[in-house]
Amino acid sequence: MPSTLLYLTTEDWFFCSHFLDRAVAAKAAGYDVGVMTHVTAHADAIRARGIRVLPWSLDRGSLDPRREVRALTEVLRALRAERPDILHNIAIKPVVYGALAARLAGVETVVNAPVGMGYVFASHDQRARLLRRPLRAALARLLRPKHGKVIFENSDDLKEAIGFGAIVANDAVLIRGAGIDLDAFAPAPDPEGVPVVTLTARMLWDKGVAEFVGAARRLKQEGVAARFLLVGAPDALNRAAIPQATLDSWQAEGVVECLGFRSDVAAVLAESHVVCLPSYREGLPKSLLEALAAGKPVVTTDVPGCREVVADGINGFLVPARSIAPLADALRKLIADAGLRQRMGAAGRRRAETEFSTQRVTAETLAVYTALKQP
Repeated sequence: MPSTLLYLTTEDWFFCSHFLDRAVAAKAAGYDVGVMTHVTAHADAIRARGIRVLPWSLDRGSLDPRREVRALTEVLRALRAERPDILHNIAIKPVVYGALAARLAGVETVVNAPVGMGYVFASHDQRARLLRRPLRAALARLLRPKHGKVIFENSDDLKEAIGFGAIVANDAVLIRGAGIDLDAFAPAPDPEGVPVVTLTARMLWDKGVAEFVGAARRLKQEGVAARFLLVGAPDALNRAAIPQATLDSWQAEGVVECLGFRSDVAAVLAESHVVCLPSYREGLPKSLLEALAAGKPVVTTDVPGCREVVADGINGFLVPARSIAPLADALRKLIADAGLRQRMGAAGRRRAETEFSTQRVTAETLAVYTALKQP
């Protein structure tokens, strides 16, 4: 009988984007692989790769106790039915519910991956601050499995979890992000015409979108010739979602161009000169890995996750979060200097090849599973 590996995560689209390659590799290695997730439009794509899908009625934006109890109950039932040899929980809610349900169901081997640490740790609003302390307490009790590992995407989150007593160092593994397909995002010469600065992300306040717009506005007022693109859609289930009316007003002002969701990100990057993500906190942003692989210089913030990708002054610039002036200054340098863009873009591509390939991330993840199967 093959070992059963079950992933638990919030959304099918996120699983496709960040974990499907690893799930397919695990299946090829002999595992019976399934994923329990909230199903939207990607279940068929997952099944087409040979991965079983267990629908989960999780509402990741909910704080309704009745919905949360139902979500936990569904996980418990699934674990009792599946009896997975390895349970891999991805993101904060799945970590909390999956770890608790595993204890109740007698699932012994658990991999927890609190990617990004979520809205509660990134936001400064009152609700997030109120939730931060009890969530840390819950993680301190549930994050460390009796038999398993905790995977972090960046060294800052790993050190923080050790610092507040959630784990001990021997239980932690650093696997930096989802990896990037180096063939799908190939470097190309800068396109002709006015420099294009692109932010690719869900349209959330904590992605630094407002700061990006503020920097674009400042540069345009100075007469800097450049286009500024927002690529991505609002996320209605996220409490940090930017209203569509706000995006429409920015576009009407002429400060940015809102392209909405695009499935052809490689093509968008091929027409861009600079990539920007002024996020408040990340796990390890895939959009920046795509930029590195495409040979684009990056301006991002000196925060967990983002600074894992950019070496300041080498393949881009790191600037303070939540601040417009330093962001505008860094963008101005790259807009004005094609040679600097080329040097930084080439350095980023080299970093993608040596540190962030899909093959490397997949091999590191499978190594965790293999080690946990050893007696």
